[in-house]
Amino acid sequence: MSRGHRPGHRSRGREGHSSPPHGGRTLVLPGEEIRAQGLKPGPGTYRTGGKVYASVLGLLSERPPLVSVIPLSGRYIPKPQDIVLGTVTDVQGTFWLLDIGAPRWAPLHMTGTPWKVEVGETDRFLRVGDAVIVQVESLDATGRIGVTMNGEGLGKLEGGTIARISPARIPRVVGRNGSMIQTIREHTGAEVVVGQNGRVWIGGSPEAIRRVSEVLRIIEANAQHSGLTERVESYLLATTPTGSRGPEAPPAEHAHRDTPPQVLSSAEPDEEAVDTEDDDEDGDDENETPDTTERGEP
Repeated sequence: MSRGHRPGHRSRGREGHSSPPHGGRTLVLPGEEIRAQGLKPGPGTYRTGGKVYASVLGLLSERPPLVSVIPLSGRYIPKPQDIVLGTVTDVQGTFWLLDIGAPRWAPLHMTGTPWKVEVGETDRFLRVGDAVIVQVESLDATGRIGVTMNGEGLGKLEGGTIARISPARIPRVVGRNGSMIQTIREHTGAEVVVGQNGRVWIGGSPEAIRRVSEVLRIIEANAQHSGLTERVESYLLATTPTGSRGPEAPPAEHAHRDTPPQVLSSAEPDEEAVDTEDDDEDGDDENETPDTTERGEP
């Protein structure tokens, strides 16, 4: 074993990767050494012994001053300012417990809502099974997640259904500058709300919900390929209901929100982070803020 290498680490970098290119990008494995060449460890990486390694399976992304690994799949790891969809799993006197797909449930305190809630009356506002859109407000050293419903576009979701997709695929669901989500809405007439935790709320007619759900399956299976927006649009045009003169009418029931959020926070890579259609100069805009620790965000 060469000096400075630890068990479980693979010594591979930009100059000598044995991992095959993945649609023009370099696929790296967990524990694989990355030749950072002066870049700091970003999301999906960590530093040990003066070297930078990948912490997840994904695609190498170099955005000075950070080198990152964009995961191909995995469990949602919350970050402050993330917009997420949650389901109420328990109701207590002063808070609700939400399942947001993270390793731990997230408590939503009654003071974190736009409502005037009295102690013991929480079940008048949200019940088990209700869906909400909230923002991750804080994370403490123990992993406890704080969320809030106070903010534009946040609130209780009425009707509709929630679909699930890998959190790593969410940038492709949104698309560059919202191109994918706009295409889906225009061709289905559905109301679609995307959470960074891999949850997607779909409101509309049963046919609209079915078509959006099928589009999500297409995105999940083809996220690493270029030209995905065009592929989805072709599918939607080919499956437009006979006699349809345009987008379906808006759903009778809709979420109690101001404007459905569709653009991810700057902490997420944009659609082209896992696309190969265009050069990076046009693409990702991860806009990551350098970490003060030696370990990149998951």
